[in-house]
Amino acid sequence: MTQSAHTDVLAAGARPELPGADAVLEGARIRLEPLTEAGIRELAPILRVPEVFAGGFGGGPAAYPADDDAFVAWFGGYHPAGPTARSYLVRDAQTDLAVGTTSLYQANAARGSVTIGYTAYAPLAWGSHVNPDAKHTLLAAAFDGGFHRVTFELDARNERSAAAVRKLGATQDALLREDRQRADGTWRSTLVFSILVDEWPQVAAGLQQRIRTA
Repeated sequence: MTQSAHTDVLAAGARPELPGADAVLEGARIRLEPLTEAGIRELAPILRVPEVFAGGFGGGPAAYPADDDAFVAWFGGYHPAGPTARSYLVRDAQTDLAVGTTSLYQANAARGSVTIGYTAYAPLAWGSHVNPDAKHTLLAAAFDGGFHRVTFELDARNERSAAAVRKLGATQDALLREDRQRADGTWRSTLVFSILVDEWPQVAAGLQQRIRTA
């Protein structure tokens, strides 16, 4: 959706919408498939690794499940669900392998805002085309759906994730001091970033270049 078309939608009083609950989102080299229990079972052996939880996934290492069955039981209640959220399995379209998960959540039509998060990838996908492709796909879905603002919230001590969000072209809006607890009971401070619809064309161009060259 172009900026002028987006403005026309808002001017006409249309409310922004998430993708359909059953919609598969096609990226350049990945697919985002609606997350199911079967998908969670597929993710268990690739995400239930210490390196993933060390980065803060699920609240940090203290949340690390004992086995794959425990991961399925835990993640089924952890990922965002309901009418204001869409959770996805990220699949590499070239290999057909599951490589991670990500979500759109906290959709607020009145404010024109939605959040991208609950993202984790298998270590083999780190530094590849997967994250920029998935982010481009989710951002396009959000802005094409009429949202004005996309936000990212992450643990302030997760420098890897903060660097990745800044690389997208997102602007840091806030630091929420000790606003929630990690799995081990320590208090987490949350960094909040955003991308506005006016900024999307430039962000999209940067992501497309990264996807081509990854």
